[in-house]
Amino acid sequence: MTKGKKRKVLLSLSIALTSFAAFSGVSNASAAVPAIEERVALENNFEGKQARTSNETLQEWKKWTNDHAYSLTSIQPEAIGQQNIPSTKFEDLEMLKPLLHDKRIVFLGESSHGTAEFSLAKTRLIQFLHQEMGYNVLAFESGMGNAMNAQGQIDKQTAEQTMKNAIYPVWWSKETLPLFEYAKKTQKTDKPLKLAGFDIQQQNAFTNGDWLQNSQLVKQFSEVEEQLAEWTYGKDLKGYQKVKPSIINVYKQVKAQVQLKEKELKAAYPSEPHIVKLMERTLADRIRFADEYVELSIQSNIEVEQNKYDSYFKTMEWRDQSMMENLLWLAEEIYPTEKFIVWAHNDHIRKAQSEVMGSPFPVKLMGERLPDIYKKYSYVLGLYMTGGETANNIGEPMAVLPSVKGSIEDILSSSNKPYTFIDMRNRQNERGNSWMFEPRLSYSWGMIQESLVPRDQYDGLLLIDKVSKPNYIK
Repeated sequence: MTKGKKRKVLLSLSIALTSFAAFSGVSNASAAVPAIEERVALENNFEGKQARTSNETLQEWKKWTNDHAYSLTSIQPEAIGQQNIPSTKFEDLEMLKPLLHDKRIVFLGESSHGTAEFSLAKTRLIQFLHQEMGYNVLAFESGMGNAMNAQGQIDKQTAEQTMKNAIYPVWWSKETLPLFEYAKKTQKTDKPLKLAGFDIQQQNAFTNGDWLQNSQLVKQFSEVEEQLAEWTYGKDLKGYQKVKPSIINVYKQVKAQVQLKEKELKAAYPSEPHIVKLMERTLADRIRFADEYVELSIQSNIEVEQNKYDSYFKTMEWRDQSMMENLLWLAEEIYPTEKFIVWAHNDHIRKAQSEVMGSPFPVKLMGERLPDIYKKYSYVLGLYMTGGETANNIGEPMAVLPSVKGSIEDILSSSNKPYTFIDMRNRQNERGNSWMFEPRLSYSWGMIQESLVPRDQYDGLLLIDKVSKPNYIK
């Protein structure tokens, strides 16, 4: 690819990622404006340094990987009837049991939000983890209040409506829907799959406020939700500072009603036994968001036009610190005895995101911020793709670039299987697997070239050979 074409591709991706808000209704994209010039410089710097690896060493790596990798027979979610899915359907995933037997949190990543096969594979993995290994809480990179809303009314609405209530629209697809059909059916069993969210961003209405039984306060609440989203995209810092106290005051009024309206809340959200605590936490998050984040976002909007990105990186760090705190709160206060599955982008769950060269987000994100004890009892699975087509955050198709010689994708694809899993957590550095312990290239979003030490970032990798963009449900 020529430098000119690469610059055009990167610029298009940045615009698309920035437009995530228009597609999803969140207040700030999980992947917004990267530093274009810096990224182009890094990309150009990678050229000519793609694989300073002898062919002999590369063949040793590929042979070792081919000998030690596991091949999944399918990524299609299993059909669930009145009874549990037969355990025989998960025989190809049995190798995960010894790897995860002592892990409390399994992080399921993805190198792109717009990949049909990632959603299918993660859904099947969730079915296995829930039914066969007792992982009963599924936490999304989506609004805490939105997932609370979805769980609270899961028995009263369709699986599709639960999906739309719970998660960002980047995942509203026919490939993700089976996950919510599965979750809905498990509610009738003795171990329901509970939905949760840990993001602090605005997503869409997380409650209609009817439980307040105060039409004036409901109206004010709805208005400040809209105002907050508008201010987040604006550039009038002084204007926001003037209205901020009145916005926060409305949220405080609503929060003050939660304990008083416990009966009404439980009636509105019958399938969420923790509705009072979750509503209080969500509203406390809104107050923090209005008090701290919006001003950071406005400053970022101003500086991005000047090609300055310090404020933008601060918004990323603020968000991921908040997500980490919310996830720990869920694990310690709401579900202290349950095992968790976390659904998020690779960037958010990696153990040392700030060390990834070429990333648009060279800062400490959620996975890197986790306390060591949680890292010890977690397993981080990164998902990658070799070819085909993915989509950006507004649903536009993007071709997955061919694998670079010696890259993660190139080495894992040596198995010549459609779905390849490799465990790295339980490996010692030896001749055939030294690639895990050295900087390797890989693609984020199928096109942004990054350099990372695989074992420093992930415990395992799942490579899907050919992918396609999701079949979106609007």
